[in-house]
Amino acid sequence: MKKYIILSAVALGMSLASCDEVLDRPQLNTPTDDSFWKSESDVRLYANGFYTTYFIGYNSGWTATYTPVRGLTFADDFSTTGQQANFTSQAPSSLSSTTGTGTLTQTAGQTWDFSMVRKANIMIDRIDSRMNGVLSEEAFNHWKSVGEFFKAFEYTLLVTSFGDVPYFEHEVSSTDFDELYKDRDSREFVMGKVYDLCKDIMANMRENDGSNTLNRYVAAGFISRWMLFEGTWQKYHKGNTELANKYLQFAVEAGDYVINSGKYAIQTAMPDLFGSYDLSTNKECLLYRKYSDSQAVRHCIASYCNGKEAPPATVNLAFLKSIICNDGKPYKTSTVEDADSFKLGKLAVTRDPRFEACFSDKANINSGTRIYGRKFIDRYAWTRPAGDTNPLYESVTNVNDAPVMRYGEVLLNWIEAKAELGNVSQDDIDKSINALRARPLDATAIEKGVKQTAPMVLAEIDASFDPDRDADVDPLIWEIRRERRLELVFEYSRLVDIRRWKKLDYMDNNKNPDTMLGPWIDFNEELTTSLTAGSTQVQKPDGTVVTYDGENAADMVGFYIPLNIKPRSAFSERSYLYPVGTTQIAQYISKGNELGKDYHLTQTPGWE
Repeated sequence: MKKYIILSAVALGMSLASCDEVLDRPQLNTPTDDSFWKSESDVRLYANGFYTTYFIGYNSGWTATYTPVRGLTFADDFSTTGQQANFTSQAPSSLSSTTGTGTLTQTAGQTWDFSMVRKANIMIDRIDSRMNGVLSEEAFNHWKSVGEFFKAFEYTLLVTSFGDVPYFEHEVSSTDFDELYKDRDSREFVMGKVYDLCKDIMANMRENDGSNTLNRYVAAGFISRWMLFEGTWQKYHKGNTELANKYLQFAVEAGDYVINSGKYAIQTAMPDLFGSYDLSTNKECLLYRKYSDSQAVRHCIASYCNGKEAPPATVNLAFLKSIICNDGKPYKTSTVEDADSFKLGKLAVTRDPRFEACFSDKANINSGTRIYGRKFIDRYAWTRPAGDTNPLYESVTNVNDAPVMRYGEVLLNWIEAKAELGNVSQDDIDKSINALRARPLDATAIEKGVKQTAPMVLAEIDASFDPDRDADVDPLIWEIRRERRLELVFEYSRLVDIRRWKKLDYMDNNKNPDTMLGPWIDFNEELTTSLTAGSTQVQKPDGTVVTYDGENAADMVGFYIPLNIKPRSAFSERSYLYPVGTTQIAQYISKGNELGKDYHLTQTPGWE
């Protein structure tokens, strides 16, 4: 592990940039530490080196880390053909940025790598030691808070993956072995430090530092995310009401700061938001990543929404059943005509319009579940002539912009934190849930007959509102979670959410068989030429499985069963956190023996 801590400031990527949009800036040559830290421009350039690590958007090229569609589909909402992806079953031999990809998949957190902590500490320490008298007091406070923001970001990711982690207050000397090889600090200690950093950020970061750059509003959006995560983790995993309330209250305060500014609004139809080639004036985006063909900054995420490419995982029947009908009720209690139908064409006009905006209303053979997601592409991509091979929608040539922090998430973080604190009014619901439900529809949706969902009425959300509600979840919190599930589908949050709610058992395919089914398909009406004897299967409502035998096409009507689907292997409570590598543990012991000291790295609980 320690090779990631003791790297020099230069090796840790003082990544600099050169043009107006920092999220698509090409790299410049890296300066040396001694010649740097002479001006505010130097500090800004150093800070820009964090952007493509933390404000990833759709990443770049074929890189899938932390990306929707390709990198964030390990959760109960998503299924594949064959056996479902498994949780790790034993501690890995090593765990680093190059060997720990399972950590990212199974936690949406971080590998056991502290190089970015060191990079943030270098920024904070250099500002403290070299920039007094160089920067104005305002600039000094701002830039220190920027370093603190990225340190808080990295530690939140580390805690998300591992729980307890060592906390490094300052840059650590390569010869300070006692500090380099110290054991983990408790997550309560670490997140307490993150809390303090965030308080400083909210007090000192600039409200405006230029177009599409980190500012206090952007930071507040992320802080609402981080504080909601830790608050609900403390509530559902630790039973610590005092700490839970501390973090949840801060999540509310951060959300208040963004909401009360009046700077942001839900004013854009979803296809126009995620398929946009220019988010610079979009009032939903607190921060976005700019892509540009001329600057060779491109991605591949839209290609996996073009209807032709086969995405690695797609949503399942369990997700479909969670979507609210457009009368604002779950399908079992809705009075909307055909509310009990799970044919994609019916879902498009009976459910919340975000379904039609994010998914094709026709079964698609290129999807393992036959439900094809199209959230991250514009409408034209689905209506263009068959011979149109516009590179904007193909391969790794996509250049639509990526929302990085959007107002819709802030609203959901805020209302969930308020609900967890037991302090929600109808006005709060109107500002958040109902603002999202009032999102504009584009002309295509209106022409199809898609309707906005009725506003939520707080007084109606009682124990009988959804018969499928988990008995241990408050009815209002259940409905807020439902709203989050749909609004943020394919974005970063679903795995993070079910982990913090202590609901990882939703991913147990045996307990939740709807996670291994697709929509209702009548193969006499659609995908008729895709029937394959011996492999195409549907499941009837009574659980009967029908396999196509070449002659029974008339009976091929039911919930689609993905090809060769099998449940994931059993997993347990220990899967809420990831183990550290046995090599890292051995390194501690070896270094301690070398120095005649007792160095040890504690394994994650449950993985000893």
